[in-house]
Amino acid sequence: MTLSIKDIQLPIADEMKAFEHKFRQFMKSDVMLLDQIMNYIVRRKGKQLRPMFVFLSAGVCGSITESTYRGAALIELLHTATLVHDDVVDDSNYRRGFFSVNALWKNKIAVLVGDYLLSRGLLLSVDHQEFDLLKIVSTAVRELSEGELLQIEKARRLDINEEVYYQIIRQKTASLIASCCAVGASSVGTGAEVVKRMHAFGEKVGMAFQIKDDLFDYGEDEIGKPLGIDIKEKKMTLPLIYALNKAPWLQKRNIINIIRNESHKPRKVTEVINFVKESGGLSYAQEVMQRYVEEASVLLSEFPDSAHRRSLEQLVQFTIQRSK
Repeated sequence: MTLSIKDIQLPIADEMKAFEHKFRQFMKSDVMLLDQIMNYIVRRKGKQLRPMFVFLSAGVCGSITESTYRGAALIELLHTATLVHDDVVDDSNYRRGFFSVNALWKNKIAVLVGDYLLSRGLLLSVDHQEFDLLKIVSTAVRELSEGELLQIEKARRLDINEEVYYQIIRQKTASLIASCCAVGASSVGTGAEVVKRMHAFGEKVGMAFQIKDDLFDYGEDEIGKPLGIDIKEKKMTLPLIYALNKAPWLQKRNIINIIRNESHKPRKVTEVINFVKESGGLSYAQEVMQRYVEEASVLLSEFPDSAHRRSLEQLVQFTIQRSK
């Protein structure tokens, strides 16, 4: 049975609706141009998986509070800031199928908008003295930046092994989902051990989430990001790393040469995709993804059964069953 976001949201439907209104208020500005851009960003929100992880984790650990709303907003504000800045760095004109902020208002304004979002998130925590939440999310943003820079550094040399790959995705993707779950737990006043356990749970879900994203590059689903985009960007993902490790030296040298010098040619990208498929790279990545999901499920099973826990279990399944 295909899981739907609406069904998964049922135990927190009221909270998600209230959050939408509160988040708009958190993003408001007296500067007309800034307020116009904030409205544009809010109207083009995605599936809102991050706030869902926050609210469901809070529900698993206790009763949702005003602090939970602020924690979810803090994550969305800081994460949105990083996305706006990313689009400037990548010179990207689109975000989720819509024009990016820099495409509509140019780079200078986009950078300032990202700075504004960062400051709003920081002040939201400081004004309410929620330093624990601020520490969790700020640590995630630091790790995200480090992960991105490590990936850029390694892409230049194309020398990523599995260990480095896991480090990169733990920092650039898993750290954010881990922070969502930790913020949810912390916002309801649970102890440090429970917050730590929820952080570990979120990290494992985030690892599985990124591996699923990497699989889209090889046409694992008909819908998703454009085929071969990671190869064109010289990103070494798990299916490719596994395939290269299994390949004879000459074949490995040929594939690395294609990625380094010919990844702009569609025919050559297809050659790499076929090489990975034939080498068992996809099935290996799927096995690793499933292992992370199982480890996350074990951590979650330590909490009492509840509607929130069941929805969180479904949300984990959604992250690896999604088609985009």
